[in-house]
Amino acid sequence: MFRPENTNTLTPDCPAAVIYHEIYDGRGFSRLDRSWGRYRAGLDRFQALGLIAPDAIPDGVTRLGYQGGPINGYVTVYRPTIASEVELATVHSLQHIKHIQEMDAIGEGTFDRYDTPVWPGVYRRAAMAVGGTLLGARLIGRGEMQHVFHVAGGLHHAGYEKVSGFCIFNDIVAAVRCWQNEFGYKRIAILDVDGHHGDGTQFLLYNEPVLTVSLHQYDGRFFPGTGAYTERGEGAGTGYSLNFPLPRFTTDAEYLPALELALDAIEAYRPEALILQFGVDGHYTDRMVRLKLSTHLYEYVTRRAHDLAHRFCEGRLLVVGGGGYEPDAVARCWSILLANLCGQSENLGESYQSLHDESALLPESDPQAIAYIQNLLQVVKQML
Repeated sequence: MFRPENTNTLTPDCPAAVIYHEIYDGRGFSRLDRSWGRYRAGLDRFQALGLIAPDAIPDGVTRLGYQGGPINGYVTVYRPTIASEVELATVHSLQHIKHIQEMDAIGEGTFDRYDTPVWPGVYRRAAMAVGGTLLGARLIGRGEMQHVFHVAGGLHHAGYEKVSGFCIFNDIVAAVRCWQNEFGYKRIAILDVDGHHGDGTQFLLYNEPVLTVSLHQYDGRFFPGTGAYTERGEGAGTGYSLNFPLPRFTTDAEYLPALELALDAIEAYRPEALILQFGVDGHYTDRMVRLKLSTHLYEYVTRRAHDLAHRFCEGRLLVVGGGGYEPDAVARCWSILLANLCGQSENLGESYQSLHDESALLPESDPQAIAYIQNLLQVVKQML
């Protein structure tokens, strides 16, 4: 059974923040209305652990003191504003933006193959998701925060003129454009651990030297059907797309060597800033994906990304929520993430340990998955 070693660079004085808006308490983008409650479930967990203030849905910014912690302040919570059309147009065509606005006015129907519903207010909700991630990127770029977690970001399927997989606008690429245009960053890395391939992000950046690394379930048919290891980028982006297509029933033990190779590639790239798409729909209780990952694996992802950001990026780490359709599992994984970002995991003691899955319930390794991933890693190593 996989248990991560403590590789975290614990820096309890490094500034961290959460981006949240009350609009996230309402309707989400998917048809799975049960999943809409994950944002509030996450916030409630943050508050119960003492990571954010009890009244931390602010009109502006809330900053108070940790209860007995080493920092004289709760994790700061920022309330975003919607992205402007100009900001959206750094990623999407004006026709796409107008189409979303027109569909919002109609207020019914679907955007893409009946997956993503249309409803009154969907444009504002989608633009808020981008606005939240842009706020996080600017807080980091201005040096006001080192780590920012935007729970409603990570909409990695949206393309230039494409709504896909509950994703209307691509906030990840908007953050990349912000860092490039406003702060001059040249080397930006994206680590995407969502159970679905980040196709929109990859192809929007396919012709430029932004490193996109994705670990995801793949068999050529599983949504979105992309993410083969042969997808490597084109032109100036050749070699900067790196995919780890994983088989169904992959558990922590098989996932770990793929993750280590992914992290090695990011280290070799030596990024100035890092985005972590922290989709947790690969958790073994999530029925949208057939990966069998645990909270221990997501803890390890968090610790390693945090450590990498401090060693290569002067701490610059922007985390976006991504997928996850079981609110309890999402809230626990997000709380593990936030506790590590602000250096509080050890101080929380039993409260932190209780976030983890019960050992007796963890899935066993699948022999076919082990053999498949061993072969995959040999192929990927030869490509690097």
